[in-house]
Amino acid sequence: MRHTFRNTLLSAALAGFTAFAGTAAAADYPTQPIKMIVPFAPGGSTDIVARIVGQRMGEELGQSVIIENKAGAGGAIGAAEAARAKPDGYTLSVATVSTMAVNPACRKDLPYDPLKDFVPITNFANLPNVIVVNPKFPAKDLDGMIKELKANPGKYSYGSSGTCSINHLFGEAFKHATGTQMVHVPYKGSGPAVVDTVAGQVEVLFDNLPSSMNQIAAGNLRPIVVAGPQRADVLKDIPTLGELGYPQLNQPAWYGLLAPAGTPPEIVKKLRDAAVVALKDPKVVQALEQQGATPSGNTPEEFAKEIREWYDHAAKVVAEPGFKMD
Repeated sequence: MRHTFRNTLLSAALAGFTAFAGTAAAADYPTQPIKMIVPFAPGGSTDIVARIVGQRMGEELGQSVIIENKAGAGGAIGAAEAARAKPDGYTLSVATVSTMAVNPACRKDLPYDPLKDFVPITNFANLPNVIVVNPKFPAKDLDGMIKELKANPGKYSYGSSGTCSINHLFGEAFKHATGTQMVHVPYKGSGPAVVDTVAGQVEVLFDNLPSSMNQIAAGNLRPIVVAGPQRADVLKDIPTLGELGYPQLNQPAWYGLLAPAGTPPEIVKKLRDAAVVALKDPKVVQALEQQGATPSGNTPEEFAKEIREWYDHAAKVVAEPGFKMD
């Protein structure tokens, strides 16, 4: 009896010490550089937004934020690694519609649960999607594009940031809604997809606006239409899919910050506070807006709601009769 009582006291003491140590570690956080996993190749929209915001967050936190690109499987490889990370605040990841909604709707063997394996911290930015074409593509607007594709079924290819990515869903949803046919060419992120579209290896690209913006500005890609609640400030002359009668395709994207499940709330708060400071910095705001992105900085609860809404939307789209993603 005395032995059992002594063990009970020891267990209680150890539990108390562990809780104290965890609280102390959270209070001192961060004491070393922070890794932020971007689940796509360098040069894409996810990478661009993460680098803009991550650098300013590092200044606020007093530690470097190091971007680590882990591309493949429409973002699933990087997201899976982030889900397995130690929940100490030193390995974070960028949430995308691809990793949190489209992959779960598309893959039955996904190695992570987007709703259980992460703690949402904040949405970095909202941004429109865009359809761009190589300048040699014969059409200059959506009506002309649809007519050209219908006249030449299967002749043209479209690029995306990867199989089961948001841009793959965008492309297949476009084909489904317009009754057109194109060959899907997946890449390990929008960065290499943009390069090949400029080079004419693929004629059409379904993308998030920041990845394509520099090449649009340079005249190397022609924007056809954007997907978002209103026209992009940087592309005022380009209509939205909603304006042109395709509200079901008029879905914008977002990029936000995640921590592994089990990360202490104190650390989550510090990270969210640093992100809010970064997203209010005029230089960060300007850099994001030049890419066509709008800063957010909402609460973890609000970001969790956005994730759930896109998760449900993607599942509904993929389940439509005749809809295919392969």
